[in-house]
Amino acid sequence: MEAAEFESKVVLITGAGRGIGKRLAMGFAAAGAKIGLVARSKPELELTKLEIEHAGGVALHLRADVTQPDALRSAAERLRAQYGEIDVLVCAAGIQGPVGPMADAAPAAWTETIATNLNGVMYSIAAVLQAMIKRRSGKIIVLSGGGAAKVRPNFAAYAAAKAGVARMVECLAAELAGSNVQANCMSPGGAYTHMTDEIIRAGERAGWKEIEDAQRIRISGGETAERQIQLAMFLASQRSNHITGRFLHVNDDWRKLEHASVSSDLYTLRRVTK
Repeated sequence: MEAAEFESKVVLITGAGRGIGKRLAMGFAAAGAKIGLVARSKPELELTKLEIEHAGGVALHLRADVTQPDALRSAAERLRAQYGEIDVLVCAAGIQGPVGPMADAAPAAWTETIATNLNGVMYSIAAVLQAMIKRRSGKIIVLSGGGAAKVRPNFAAYAAAKAGVARMVECLAAELAGSNVQANCMSPGGAYTHMTDEIIRAGERAGWKEIEDAQRIRISGGETAERQIQLAMFLASQRSNHITGRFLHVNDDWRKLEHASVSSDLYTLRRVTK
């Protein structure tokens, strides 16, 4: 993909202060996009902005909580005022929520997880959608996975929110048919973030398989930033204008989709995964 494609683009990324959101922000900035960085933590936002600028990129930090729709609308307005209309929205903000048997989950922790991981995506989309529809141009990319396509015991709140996000994006894509606005989910795969350490600290409450996977990711680093950035940039590019309402994993053979039509149920929440 030619980096020049993103030189005039404005990209708004939630959860951009750390983890995969920060990875994607750095990737889009390196390709020449102007980045709006959204997160709750001011120090993390300032550090991400500094790293982007030191690498020659352009970024604006926009402190906001994705559970606050007014704050997100204000962030989007500030970004438009600074750099122009928003071309791409990446929803990467998320929390892990309660770890352990669902029977033991505190209602407040469950509610917070849904508020951040599901409602927060809806609020983020709402902050940019009308303008994209009016311009007949826009890309919406939502991070899902982690339970969206398969059972994830001991992470029920997180998995339920991520499955809800995937179905919401499928519905949105159908509503946007003919608008030239595409909405897709991407599963970034396992990568070393603060959530990895949360799983390890949870011990037996996370389950032996989750612990093994987290320990392996901590040692190896998991999926590379390059692979995650490549998929996100593909979904943000004109090369994917015919792809919408899909749920693509970073390890899927998604490159074959560039010049291919996609059957109705392929790469959706209903697909059979590995």
